[in-house]
Amino acid sequence: MKRTLVIVGIVAVAVLAGYTQRRAPRGYEATNPPLAKTEAEKRILAVLEDMVISRKTYLSVPIQDGRVLRLLAETSGAKNVVEIGTSTGYSGLWFCLALRSTGGQLTTFEIDGQRAAMAREHFKAAGVEKMVTVVEGDAHEQVAKLKGPIDVVFLDADKDGYVDYLSKLLPLVRPGGLILAHNVDSAADYVRAVTSTADLETIFYREGAGLSVTLKKR
Repeated sequence: MKRTLVIVGIVAVAVLAGYTQRRAPRGYEATNPPLAKTEAEKRILAVLEDMVISRKTYLSVPIQDGRVLRLLAETSGAKNVVEIGTSTGYSGLWFCLALRSTGGQLTTFEIDGQRAAMAREHFKAAGVEKMVTVVEGDAHEQVAKLKGPIDVVFLDADKDGYVDYLSKLLPLVRPGGLILAHNVDSAADYVRAVTSTADLETIFYREGAGLSVTLKKR
């Protein structure tokens, strides 16, 4: 089973690598929205759609990147996902679409109390509050409380802090785990760090807002 998940994960990353060279047709995401297989999935997708319509996606990922987060977490069989930068819960809900299938948990960090409260409301509305832990406070300090192994890390907070997050979280990421980072065009130091270390393999997904996908080699 583990070998199957590894193979599927490699294929998923290879597909993403292909997208760095070829963009989807214009308007594709709008005309081909995610389809719900179950009622639970439908409930999450409904909250995601409502967040966009009501403009409650403050500094969140675009739908293209959200779908990639879900795909990578699910194909890797992630059980323990850590997110830095909850905002109002939009990206977290994409992870929850995967975690409800893998039986995993999301720990997400948010420094702003009001946004953290909104995220909790959205997680509850989507029926996933039991699989999510929202931690308020400065993630640079709070991540010290985490324990590994972590399957997937997602960075979407202060860009000048990405290198610090990487140094603190990488030791907790399991071999074969993923470190994802958003808006990497604004995080040059981080890009240098993940592309100049022999223990890491990094590709860049350009379809959305600039997402790096880093594998911690076995």
